[in-house]
Amino acid sequence: MSPSSLTVRTITPEQHLEFVRTRRSASFLQTPAWGRVKSEWRSESIGWHDGAGDLVGVGLVLYRQLPKVRRYLAYLPEGPVIDWDDADLAAWLRPMVAHLKGKGAFGVRMGPPVVTRRWTAAQVKEGIASDEVQRLGQVAPEERSVAGARVVSTLHELGWKPQAVEGGFAAGQPQYNFVIPLRHDDGSARTEDEVLKGMNQLWRRNIKKADKAGVEVTKGSADDLKLFHDLYVHTAERDGFTPRPLGYFRTMVEALSAEEPDRITLWLARHEGDLVASTIAIRVGGHAWYSYGASSTDKREVRGSNAVQWAMVRDALAAGADVYDLRGITDTLDADDSHVGLIQFKVGTGGEAVEYAGEWDLPINRAIYTAFDLYMSRR
Repeated sequence: MSPSSLTVRTITPEQHLEFVRTRRSASFLQTPAWGRVKSEWRSESIGWHDGAGDLVGVGLVLYRQLPKVRRYLAYLPEGPVIDWDDADLAAWLRPMVAHLKGKGAFGVRMGPPVVTRRWTAAQVKEGIASDEVQRLGQVAPEERSVAGARVVSTLHELGWKPQAVEGGFAAGQPQYNFVIPLRHDDGSARTEDEVLKGMNQLWRRNIKKADKAGVEVTKGSADDLKLFHDLYVHTAERDGFTPRPLGYFRTMVEALSAEEPDRITLWLARHEGDLVASTIAIRVGGHAWYSYGASSTDKREVRGSNAVQWAMVRDALAAGADVYDLRGITDTLDADDSHVGLIQFKVGTGGEAVEYAGEWDLPINRAIYTAFDLYMSRR
C-alpha cells in the first residue's frame, strides 16, 4: 500500500464497528457507540481507504458547534484508529484534515493512542517518597518509546499544537494512565497468581481481608444502575467532584451494550447485603478499562474497593485481555498533593504508569481558532 493513496470519507457505524473488531486495542472513545453517548456533540464515523478501496483505518469524530456560528471543533478522543507506526504519518493526517475542513471544522483536536514513556510501580513509589521529586517527568522512565517520540516530532513538524486543556471543548482525556499488563513480554498470558504477587503487600492483604469478611462481588444489570449512582453521588460529595447524572450512565450502558454484549459491565460489591463498592468496566478487544468507581464511607474496613478491583482484573484475565487499564493519574508525585492518594491506590496494583502523546490541535481557520483559544483560556 502506498500511504499517499489514502483517502478519507464518511463510513457507516456498521463499517466502523467491523473494523474496530479486527483490532486488538482501540479506545472505547473511538467506537461508534460513543457518539451516541456524547449526544451533545454531532458525531461522524470516518474511514481511511487505500488505493484498492480497502478500509485501513477509522475514527469517531465529535463536532462541537461554536455559538452562533456554523463552524465546528472536530474532536477525535484517543484516536483516530490508524497505523501510528507508519513513518509517513502526514499521508494519514492530511486527507483527514481535508475531509473535516469540508465539514465546516475550524480546527481539529485528537489524542493519538501512542505511548511515549513508561515507569514501573517501584519507580513511581520511589518518586513519591523522594523530597527531590515533584512530578513524574522528573523520574527517569523505564522505557522511552522511539515510535512515540517520532509521532510527537512529526506532529510538531505538521503544525499541530500540544494541548494541556481540561474541560470545555476538550473532553480532557488523561495523558497519564496506570495500567496492569496481563501478558508477558513474549505474549503469553499472566496467571492470577502472577498478577496477585505483583501487587504490594497492602493490596494482597486487603483482598484477603475482603474475602475473609464475606464481601461478595457480582455483575449487575441496567436495573442496578440506580444503586451504583446513589453510591457514586455519595462518593462525589465525600471526595469533592461533580457527579454525572444517572441518565448519562443509562445512555452509556444502553449504547455500549447494544454494540457488544460484553462491552460494558456493572460490578457490585456487597457486605451482609450492604453495597460497599460499585464500578463500571469496559472492554474493547484485548484492552480492559476501569471506567467509574464508587465506594461507601461506612464499612471501609471490609475493603470492598480492593475486592471489586480484583474481581475486574480476574474477569479481564479470563477474557484473554492484554492489559487492565485503571485510567488517569495526574503527573504530581508531591506527597502533600491531594491527588497522590489515588496514585498510591493504583500503584499498589504493581502495574506501570504510562504517558501518552497527549491531545493535539491543528488550527484550520486561524482567525476562528485564535478566538476560540482565547475564549477557552478565559473560562
